[in-house]
Amino acid sequence: MLLSLARIKPRFLKRAQNQLLKRETMQIKVQAMGDYQTNCYIVTIDGKDFIIDPGVGATPWVEQNVKNPVAIFNTHGHFDHVWSNDELQKKLNIPLYTPKDDVMMLQDSSWMPSLPPSTPDVEVKPDEEFDFDGVKVKFHHFPGHSGGTSMIEIGDVMFSGDFIFERSIGRTDFPYSSPKDMKASLLKFKKFDFDKTLYPGHGGTTTIKQEQAYSDYWIQNL
Repeated sequence: MLLSLARIKPRFLKRAQNQLLKRETMQIKVQAMGDYQTNCYIVTIDGKDFIIDPGVGATPWVEQNVKNPVAIFNTHGHFDHVWSNDELQKKLNIPLYTPKDDVMMLQDSSWMPSLPPSTPDVEVKPDEEFDFDGVKVKFHHFPGHSGGTSMIEIGDVMFSGDFIFERSIGRTDFPYSSPKDMKASLLKFKKFDFDKTLYPGHGGTTTIKQEQAYSDYWIQNL
């Protein structure tokens, strides 16, 4: 959700800048969108552009920065991550992938009644993996912040949405949130025996290993 709604202390915040991050054959562009500075990402790999969490006002920036758009991915269904779904679906003529348990939030937001409704072409099942002509994309299911919250793995990076931030986690006191599910998700997260860079829904990057060091604290304090 928004930075002030995540348990992030101001000194740990790094406002995302419009930047290009190169990782071998992968390029990652990021721009913070809207009042809540929600990170929208464009991941380019093997000439294919994947759009992650197009928030408020994302459409012009996305259109200026894609050449071969293939799909839109949502890490979860909160309005600040899905606002431009429908507009981009129609303008770019590409499919939308949304975690199955968050689909209902794309049609109606109790926080933001003016949310433009969108309908996913693919309702993603927990931990489902896809292959886009050799580019593998996996939605790792980590419910708690919302029922469908997922981290999206592409190559050697993960897009953690509002599950994990730098030294913080997403809030669990929203509609469809669950502290119990968040605890289970953190225990699952602790079992990862590899390290990757994490690109969160708000703020700057971190890593799996860095955030695993704080998992026990969050589990004990939920």
